[in-house]
Amino acid sequence: MFFYAPNSLATLLESAVSTHSSSLGRTVHAYVIRTLSTPLPTFLSNHLINMYSKLDLPNSAQLVLQLTPVSSRSVVTWTALIAGHVQNRRFASAFLHFTNMRRECVRPNDFTFPCLFKAVASLHAPVTGRQVHALALKSGQIHDVFVGCSAFDMYSKTGLKEEAKKMFEEMPERNLATWNAYISNAVLGGQPRDAVHGFIEFRRVGGEPNSITFCAFLNACSDGLWLELGRQLHGFVIRSGFDGNVSVCNGLVDFYGKCREVGCAELVFDGISEKNVVSWCTVVAICMQNDEEEKACELFLRARKEGVEPTDFMVSSVLSACAGIAGLELGRSVHAIAVKACVEGNVFVGSALVDMYGKCGSVDDSEQAFNEMSERNLVCWNAMLGGYAHQGQASKALALFEEMTSERCEVVPNYVTLVCVLSACSRAGEVKKGMEIFESMTGKYGIKPGAEHYACIVDLLGRAGMVERAYEFIKEMPIHPTISIWGALLNACRVHGKPELGKISADNLFKLDPEDSGNHVLLSNLFASTGRWEEADLVRKEMKVVGIKKGAGCSWITVKNRVHFFQAKDTSHERNSEIQAMLAKLRREMMAAGYVPDTNFALYDLEEEEKMTEVGYHSEKIALAFGLISIPPGVPIRITKNLRICGDCHSAFKFISGIAGREIIVRDNNRFHRFKDGHCSCRDYW
Repeated sequence: MFFYAPNSLATLLESAVSTHSSSLGRTVHAYVIRTLSTPLPTFLSNHLINMYSKLDLPNSAQLVLQLTPVSSRSVVTWTALIAGHVQNRRFASAFLHFTNMRRECVRPNDFTFPCLFKAVASLHAPVTGRQVHALALKSGQIHDVFVGCSAFDMYSKTGLKEEAKKMFEEMPERNLATWNAYISNAVLGGQPRDAVHGFIEFRRVGGEPNSITFCAFLNACSDGLWLELGRQLHGFVIRSGFDGNVSVCNGLVDFYGKCREVGCAELVFDGISEKNVVSWCTVVAICMQNDEEEKACELFLRARKEGVEPTDFMVSSVLSACAGIAGLELGRSVHAIAVKACVEGNVFVGSALVDMYGKCGSVDDSEQAFNEMSERNLVCWNAMLGGYAHQGQASKALALFEEMTSERCEVVPNYVTLVCVLSACSRAGEVKKGMEIFESMTGKYGIKPGAEHYACIVDLLGRAGMVERAYEFIKEMPIHPTISIWGALLNACRVHGKPELGKISADNLFKLDPEDSGNHVLLSNLFASTGRWEEADLVRKEMKVVGIKKGAGCSWITVKNRVHFFQAKDTSHERNSEIQAMLAKLRREMMAAGYVPDTNFALYDLEEEEKMTEVGYHSEKIALAFGLISIPPGVPIRITKNLRICGDCHSAFKFISGIAGREIIVRDNNRFHRFKDGHCSCRDYW
């Protein structure tokens, strides 16, 4: 039989650690028991303890420790045990072993203290950190560069900034790790300017940065949105030869993305020769954060084709992108990928699913995702409340709000929560309840009302027909009215036919946002719908004079993974003849059911027959006709429009939902409309 020497066995145990192979480690241990007499050589016991603790097998490590004679337990033995526990985030156990080590009068060394300081930082226990610092000072170890760096890092992460500053200044020697800790902690502490100054000082004393230094500095530039400074660093990265380092490149992608330079971020990303999962996660996230949702989805699909395993961060990012473009079918596919990758239980993925389904108009799926979550954070509750609010389901939103603030859940609402609840009250016409919640915000929840909350109240009063009261409310507000507040009043004036008050709202909007064509169009529509054609025409002429162009209205619908776009009077589709036939059929059946085209929404001073033709070929009607000939019965028809749905189309869709027996869900730039059995979820306030 071949026998291994103890040194060879120690090497095999080190291999077990490096390959994370507990089976190899246990096999070697079994061989040791069979071939060597007890007590084992001290260095071999130390290797076994190190192996078991690093592989997160604390009970086995403890057993080997107990079988090791007290006289043979050295600082190496205990430090191996403590280091393994810290590495596997068993911080409290690490301190317990340190206490036992002190009982045996074993003095900690320069390897023990860094482990202890890391445990203190992770536990956020500054009092314990001071005690460990005192012990390191007493033993003379604090002057070691690694111990001093660990102490500085601990003070920074536990919020003791003055102690951290003093520790840094008193260090007799500062190595690269010390400077990296200084720069990184300045960024984490919300002091990006200090991080930049630290980097400059580091270079002044002749320091040569590594990938960690570059990444930390890029994070500082990202937080400060210092594009030019980051570009200078990019040049230095290239000169230093780190442009091939994947971690630094990932940092550059993130930096350019946060500075809204998506093109530069993509160039860096495309130049990475060996992309890792962080590379893909970063580029998907920055596209989503910069309103490039379609690109984010394309990159995710490209990552899947290249065999990249989805992470919880990547999945939550692409789900947010799906929510932004109302891509329900893609969202469902991503949900399936999340289940397959076993990340659907992650609280961030769960919250993104609730949000995605809610923003795609599928509240039932949103509810199911919400109910299946084992852990819920405030983001998840707010997403569900927002889903109900978009659909005008005030009773469900208020019931959920009561549940989340009950003693059973004890979730503390925040600014966004109250916006969602007030929005739900507004869209359901719950004036009394909405006012009660608004007036109790400060006293009951400790939240000072902001512009969004005031806008919700103006919308609430306007929807209820109390337009004059809404105007008085605006005049009494303690804050300056914002675009959203005047916009809510202008829309109320449009719905309830209040042109004079609408003119006041519009004038204020023009001052706040003179470039927005939507406000001019809304005022023009208000004048046109009340028969004041000259004033409507004057508003549109003023738009031309100042160079404001109205964005073209378009609607789109997804059928069999293909998106179909339509504009008003569009005849370019390959199935145009079938679409026109369906439109004619619908028009006849609607007329027979009592539908009368609302020619106020023609918005031009035309003859009545011309007006009827004008409103009959709006983009959303064409999209609906295509949906009816393409989507099988029983499947909801989902249409998205870039502008607000017009009143005539809204009325027509109610008729069509009853005539065709179809559920029609329209997402415009203001809200969702769910048409079913001749009714709309918005209660005719579009």
